[in-house]
Amino acid sequence: MGILRLLLFPFCLVYGFITWVRNKLFDWGILPSKSFNIPIIGLGNLSTGGTGKTPHVEYLVQLLKDQYRIAVLSRGYKRKTRGYLEAAKNATARDIGDEPLQIARKFPDALVVVCENRRKGIKRILKEHPEINLIILDDAFQHRYVKPGLNLLLTGYYKPFFRNFIMPCGNLREFKRGAMRADALVVTKTPNVFSPLDRRFFLGNLKPYYDKPNIFFSYLAYKDWLPLYKETPENTETSIKTIFLFTGIANTIALEEHLKRNSEELVVNKFPDHYQFKSSDLIRLRRQYNNKFSRSKIIIVTEKDAMRLQHPKLKEILKELPVYYIPVEVVFHDEDRENFEKLVFEFLSK
Repeated sequence: MGILRLLLFPFCLVYGFITWVRNKLFDWGILPSKSFNIPIIGLGNLSTGGTGKTPHVEYLVQLLKDQYRIAVLSRGYKRKTRGYLEAAKNATARDIGDEPLQIARKFPDALVVVCENRRKGIKRILKEHPEINLIILDDAFQHRYVKPGLNLLLTGYYKPFFRNFIMPCGNLREFKRGAMRADALVVTKTPNVFSPLDRRFFLGNLKPYYDKPNIFFSYLAYKDWLPLYKETPENTETSIKTIFLFTGIANTIALEEHLKRNSEELVVNKFPDHYQFKSSDLIRLRRQYNNKFSRSKIIIVTEKDAMRLQHPKLKEILKELPVYYIPVEVVFHDEDRENFEKLVFEFLSK
């Protein structure tokens, strides 16, 4: 344990004790956890981010959209508005947050709503949209005033919760044993090639904190990158020498590995998760790009970053540069896809 972590340890105990007491109040029924007469699937994590919740929400929407009228309810982290707000066609990341905006653009037939108070949000959805017959709660594992019918917990393969510490020593929101509240656990962002030995080793480390049978392993498949704007210059190069990664997401390990395999040089510009980019950040990026001597170079951002780069002032700085975003999709390993989907459909059939 480092000296800083040692100094912060008493604060970890205080924070952990507060969250433990809060969870016990819900467990004992002193604080109410409300169920609704509609199927609700909750996704969340023990850490503050970086587990790939949004692609897994999209996976569920894609899986179920032909059979259900779906509403996705999120807090809308880092938005500049407050209260209940539905994603309109002209919504921006400042209005509803980058992740809800990404989901709304990808699935226009789904109702995407942001509201800090999940219980109030669900009540209003049911009142104003009686056609909705399935709600997906994004980042709701600690929002215990609502009791999902199916509670899914996500943890990253490279940064699993069992190797993490509670805040402020690490970025866990509660003690590790909180994982036992989940009906199923999805280990995300695993390597594309994932051996049975790797699986057994991970399950062995996981067992002291989560010993239920429903454990699934997924990875992110990166798709062809797409131009950030209509005005983005077309990339005609068949091979890229230098990639500038410009991103504000919590965990870039898997993305960096992917881009390294597709270039000779990777220049990384990282910002905090959900970071609201400033003009000065993009001017610095443009200068860095122009000063780099390379026969073939390109700028890559994530799909979530792309939502925050749509502001006209930011677009004006970048529109003449080859800036592309890289979509991702969730893929489950081996029989995990069939077993995960079976779990979801069995829950919905009840």
